Formats: sequence, structure tokens, C-alpha cells
Amino acid sequence: MLRDVNDKANRHLLEQLSKSRMFQDYERAFSAATGMPLTLRPAEVWQVAHHGKKDQNPFCALMAKTSRTCAACLEVQQKISQQADDDSCSATCFAGMCDTAVPIRLGKELVGYLQTGQVFTRKPTKAMFDRTTRQLVQWGLKTDFKQMEEAYFHTRIISPKQYEAMVRLLTIFGQHLSVISNQLAVQEANAEPPVIARAKQFIHDHQTEELSLGLVSKAVNTSSFYFCKLFKKATGINFTEYVSRVRVEKAKNLLLNPNLRISEIAYEVGFQSLTHFNRIFRKLTGQSPTDYREKLPKFDAVKRN
Repeated sequence: MLRDVNDKANRHLLEQLSKSRMFQDYERAFSAATGMPLTLRPAEVWQVAHHGKKDQNPFCALMAKTSRTCAACLEVQQKISQQADDDSCSATCFAGMCDTAVPIRLGKELVGYLQTGQVFTRKPTKAMFDRTTRQLVQWGLKTDFKQMEEAYFHTRIISPKQYEAMVRLLTIFGQHLSVISNQLAVQEANAEPPVIARAKQFIHDHQTEELSLGLVSKAVNTSSFYFCKLFKKATGINFTEYVSRVRVEKAKNLLLNPNLRISEIAYEVGFQSLTHFNRIFRKLTGQSPTDYREKLPKFDAVKRN
């Protein structure tokens, strides 16, 4: 049950990320520069990543028409997903094409992948195509093999060095998405009920105070039960987690000031104990407040932890 709730929240977050201006601008720039598709997908493997994409490889689009070849693509997708826990991972499919996945995290939790590929990293040969067609015939694929051959040999070719550089850029972008995922988790992705908008504003205005579900629901003139269900449906996360995210975002800003102690920041943003603050901060960002501060640009002033 808890896993289902987390999966739903992660899918909601990915939806927010995919609709963000930053991701859409990057996707357009990436596809224009490389001619390759870019997909932001959930961690679960249940459908071919680039299906219906403008830059989907025509050969792969033909393959996706049958369940067996589609399953072969999913096997590669699953393989790179399993191996891309901490960093990017690339794999070659049965047709000799390369696919890559870059993990996206919310703190330490894996929420999805950036996936691209469907290209050759070396010039395809007649022997490679013959092996591919024999495999497809064995799987029972019925298609226009002349059309398939044309699509196969018109597949984009990227040198290993260029592909490695492209993956590195994608990895940097993936790390950036991971950093801002907490910020996007507390922002609106779509129009939401006015009562939720008022509740969010109330939370932001009173985040340094002790907040409870009952207090906020009363402030927006709804019952606690109704407000709890509506808030989760509208935001994808529960009330307590949302408040924690708002406070952590405020804390990240205050950590820029080297003259503020970690304990001062914890109480300033509304946490009632330093231990609780440290635990929540690490859960949402994947690192402690002290580690987060250490990775910020150095200041001339002496830092006091």
C-alpha cells in the first residue's frame, strides 16, 4: 500500500517535471542538437520509452508494431534501468542500436529516468542487418523488409566519443532535475481548487509556526477529512510532507548565510527539533544540512555549524 502511494507521488512529480518550462526547453534543444528523442519516464518499465515521439527512430517505430519486438525493447529498457542506480547506463539492443538511461532522484529515492538513444555508435553493415532480420523472422515479424532496411541504414550514427559527451551532458541535466525536484514538488503544475491555493498560501505565510492539518483546514473553511483527501489528490503528496518540503526549501535559502547556525535555521523555518530537521532535510535532499552547506560556493565569512 505504501509503495503504491509512493509510486503515485513519484508519477505526479515526473508529470510536474515534464511540464516545467526548463525541461521542455531542454528537450527541444537536445532533440534539435542531436536528432535523438528524449523521454522522462517513471522507474517502472511498462511501455516503450519513445513511442510516438517526434524524433523516434523509424526503424524502432516499425519494430514496436509487434509484441515480441516490443518486448525486446522493454528488455533493454529494463537492463539499463537496473544498472543506472547511481549514474547513467547504456546498452545495445538486438539490432545493434544504443540506448541510455540517466536516473532522476528526489533525495535518495529514485523517481524516474531520462532516456535517449536509438542510434548506432558505429556504421551498420549488411551482416548486422542480416542478423537482425533473421532474428525478426524467427520472432514471426511480418513487415515490409525493404522499408525496414531503408529505415535501418538511415539510422543516425554517432561516434562513441560524441555519444559519451552527449551522455555526460544528459547526466548533468539529470542531476539538475534531481536538485530542483523538491522545488517543483511544492509548486503548482496545473490549475488547482481555490481551497488548495489558499491553503498553500496560508502554509507559506505561517511556515515558521506550528502547523497542523486541523489548523490549516479551519483557515480555509473545510473539514479536516475533506481537506486531507483534496490536498493529496491535488498535490500528489500529503499535508505533512508538503509542509516539510516548504520548510526545507526555506532552509536551503538560509543555508546560504554562513553566519547562521544549523540549529538556528531549523527553528527559523518551523522545525521543533534539530534532530527532526536533520532527518527530514536528508530525506528530501539526500544529504545533511551541513553537507549541503559545504557544497555551496565558499564565503569569506567564517561558517558556524
